[in-house]
Amino acid sequence: MPLGTDTKQYETPNHPYQGERIANEHSLLDRYGLANKEELWRAQSELRSYRRESRDLLGQAQGDATVQRRSEEFLGRLKRVGILDEAEGLGDVLGLEIEDVLERRLQTVVYRKGLANTPQQARQFIIHGHVRIGDRRTRVPSYVVDVDEEDDVAFDETSPLADELHPERAEGQ
Repeated sequence: MPLGTDTKQYETPNHPYQGERIANEHSLLDRYGLANKEELWRAQSELRSYRRESRDLLGQAQGDATVQRRSEEFLGRLKRVGILDEAEGLGDVLGLEIEDVLERRLQTVVYRKGLANTPQQARQFIIHGHVRIGDRRTRVPSYVVDVDEEDDVAFDETSPLADELHPERAEGQ
């Protein structure tokens, strides 16, 4: 068995047939253009791990230097990816929702920037290699976009979609 395939990276729901949860999941799948529930469950597991780490740090002695350093690193990571605002702290992590995590995916960022008409179209553009972040092309819709990378998300200059966005470039050829 290849490395990394022996454990899942997400937890499935404890009760698989709950109508309200299923309806909520379908709504999120449509709104964020997710391919399947596995992607949603991965994001939920990521959110659970953030909350778990925040609870652990809050429960430890706040005067301890190592706890303070770990807290600052943890909050810095969440602020770098845009899940938390600069003024928020450990207690605010417990109030995060799944939408906060899903909003930082490359697929959602491409859609919100207006590079695609729908989240599903954004996913297709990414998978087909039309989108780049800075100087590198990425084909992973679930890539978590850092706040400082967000302005660098654009169509690849070799993509025909870039010509549709800038017709003056196509005329010059």
